[in-house]
Amino acid sequence: MPFREINSKMVEATVAPGQKMFSQRGAMLAYRGDVTFTPNMAGGQGGVMSMIGRRVAGESTPLMTVEGNGTVMFGHGGHHIQVIGLSGDTLYVEADRLLAFDGSLEQGTMFMGAQGGVMGMVRGQVTGQGLFTTTLKGHGSVAVMAHGGIIELPIGQGRTVHVDPQAYVAHHGDVRNKLSTAVGWRDMVGRGSGEAFQLELSGNGAVYVQASEEKL
Repeated sequence: MPFREINSKMVEATVAPGQKMFSQRGAMLAYRGDVTFTPNMAGGQGGVMSMIGRRVAGESTPLMTVEGNGTVMFGHGGHHIQVIGLSGDTLYVEADRLLAFDGSLEQGTMFMGAQGGVMGMVRGQVTGQGLFTTTLKGHGSVAVMAHGGIIELPIGQGRTVHVDPQAYVAHHGDVRNKLSTAVGWRDMVGRGSGEAFQLELSGNGAVYVQASEEKL
């Protein structure tokens, strides 16, 4: 069920019988028709491990399961919203950036250290962002939130992209990530953004970057 962008801060989705979608708690702005919203303590399609990952990432509120027959308008905190379409690939996105997504997508979590090693762990401990990143895989749509707008930067051969970790929103494709620093280890501890930290993304895909370092 694709999202229709009403404006930069609101999207609308059609909910049909036999289908479901998941949204962040408090994301529903209005709806038409016979639609229900139920807290999902299992964390969507990913089950218990998905919910554990979201809790470690700092998201204590459950997702909402949206079902019925009608249309729903979503938005949250006046944040900019970007709709990302998936065609069988996997999207890696910070849990607190998720606004809503198709229930047909398979949800899971990825430990950032699995790709970034020790430096990936440091990213979560020092910058305040989660060690776990939510994964969404399959065919469907995802609406993500950010401050001040989002830009998509392609990643390809010879096109490594460096992103401030707190400006990172999501990425997809065959992409590896690691945290690099422009200062020594002792100077790095205690700094959360800016030139001291650079999230290095390489491979083949794209990364979504927000216009502000402010956390949601």
